Amino acid sequence: MSIDPSAFYVHLTATGSANVLPGGEQFWLRPQAEMEQLGQNWLISEFECASDWTSWEMHPNADEFVYLLCGSADLLLEHAAGVQAIALEGRGAVVVPRGIWHTASVRARSRMLFVTMGSGT
Repeated sequence: MSIDPSAFYVHLTATGSANVLPGGEQFWLRPQAEMEQLGQNWLISEFECASDWTSWEMHPNADEFVYLLCGSADLLLEHAAGVQAIALEGRGAVVVPRGIWHTASVRARSRMLFVTMGSGT
């Protein structure tokens, strides 16, 4: 079965299972308790980013792997010393450490793949 990661997310469990889940808004409308349970394991998702992210996010329980598949964006990481901008062009990846607030400034329409544990986000 071919999986479109922009339409379906893959949930990787600690037991080694990979579960394909409907993505998009349908995923995010799940009850909070179910979202917390899913957030205990790794979630792989893909999004198109046509403009700057409208908010900052932080994952307290795990690092996040952000992979730019195409496009151009700056990933902004907030550290105690200030905001660090990491330029991504064409393709490239960033590991956002757990507990670091981050957002993106999009310079050109981009597609990004995300791998994270969302619990506590």
